[in-house]
Amino acid sequence: MLLLPEELRKFFKDPFGILYPDIADIIPLIKGKKVYTVGDVVTHRLLEYGIIPTIAIIDGHTMRSPVECVPVHYDLCIRVKNPPGSLSDELMTGLKEALNSPQAMIYVDGEEDLAVIPLVIASDEGSIILYGQPGEGVVFREVDQEAKEKARDMLACFIKTPNRH
Repeated sequence: MLLLPEELRKFFKDPFGILYPDIADIIPLIKGKKVYTVGDVVTHRLLEYGIIPTIAIIDGHTMRSPVECVPVHYDLCIRVKNPPGSLSDELMTGLKEALNSPQAMIYVDGEEDLAVIPLVIASDEGSIILYGQPGEGVVFREVDQEAKEKARDMLACFIKTPNRH
């Protein structure tokens, strides 16, 4: 398991991409692209536009409150545990499995926020990753070499620890 030290978490609050106030602003930018979502609300909002993400990573919560707003059926639903502030081995394995599938949902028991980092590293260039920035809007990140390098730098901040459940 990789754990983000408490003192570094504040540096991960800034958007890792372009912040848009509403997902409606992003819809024209993602036509014909492979889209991945991280977060229940951003996934639900995309579905409202009739766009099913290739991979949706959700945890059943928004800003720590339970939500039930992702009613789409995926052929592959992967359940993983991932404690807050971490990237568990289970989550990393689930991401690899999802990326090798035509479409998948990863349901995280814990917290999914940091999954954006390994998702950027593992995704094909040209893919789009969307995630919610609570109270501000939606972050749009196109995967390119610069994004992959920044994600690797971010991942280097994590500390390898034994798995804890």
